[in-house]
Amino acid sequence: MKLKMMYSFLNSDIDIIENTLEETIQADSLLLRQTSLHTLQAGGKRIRPVFVLLGGKFGHYDIHIMKNVAVALELIHMASLVHDDVIDDAEIRRGKPTIKAKWGNRVAMYTGDYILALSLDMITNINKPVAHQILANTIVEVCIGEIQQIKDKYRFNQNFRDYFRRIKRKTALLIATSCQLGAIAAGVEDTIHKKLYRFGYYVGMSYQIIDDILDFTSTEKTLGKPAGGDLLQGNVTAPVLFAMEDETIRKQIETVTENMGQAGIEKIIALINQSGAIEKSMALSDLYLDKALKILEELPANKAKRTLQDIAKFIGKRKF
Repeated sequence: MKLKMMYSFLNSDIDIIENTLEETIQADSLLLRQTSLHTLQAGGKRIRPVFVLLGGKFGHYDIHIMKNVAVALELIHMASLVHDDVIDDAEIRRGKPTIKAKWGNRVAMYTGDYILALSLDMITNINKPVAHQILANTIVEVCIGEIQQIKDKYRFNQNFRDYFRRIKRKTALLIATSCQLGAIAAGVEDTIHKKLYRFGYYVGMSYQIIDDILDFTSTEKTLGKPAGGDLLQGNVTAPVLFAMEDETIRKQIETVTENMGQAGIEKIIALINQSGAIEKSMALSDLYLDKALKILEELPANKAKRTLQDIAKFIGKRKF
């Protein structure tokens, strides 16, 4: 079953969120309007809004309240991608030119800041101070993660603790917060929204590890960017860390620079694929996935819970 089919009962509400996103990013500045719309139209799975809505299904669900949280979380995600592309000097995302590529670094950074500010404006529509505090803390952590990502580039002596901390801030926190804030906006009790946060965190960790695996096992056509691009940009991920347990492969990986040619990076991709690192990374993702599914067992039975189970299992086995 395709991912979107798993939550097709939310389609009309997702359409409302999509329309609200487009309305929200309108700006008086023509340039900001163009760049923000470019980011929005680049697509994406909208998985964070889906988690917001499913979290809300455990309480008093009202799409006109939920949309504010869903849009706020998606805007933070969009802003982080714009900033990431500057950090990574990325020309392509999802098969299309990045804002950085089309308009330059300065415009990209201001666009990311603008989109981030819009998310804070949206959450003010939720009259729950705890929601504002959680979202603000999440933004702080995401920004710290962006800085740490810069510091960690081409640092091949880092360990798994560094990696886990980075992907927590890069991916897991936003998914965890999406699940939690959706539930808070729907007025659920504390024990429920805290369990949903933990579920989202574990799913987010699994999701990012799979993403990092696909950088070595998928194709440029499927990824929307060159295979091995993360490593070429200096990002040390789970497959790289596992592969570097072999001293011979470590020496090859340590030669990677942003100026390395395609032949060189393809040789290293082959070494990583042959090293057993992909299988070890899959096992690591599965550990997080199992933790997520165990948390779900503690939640009330409903359609949202079954959907979260299906999505979690899909995320852990996805090929794109």
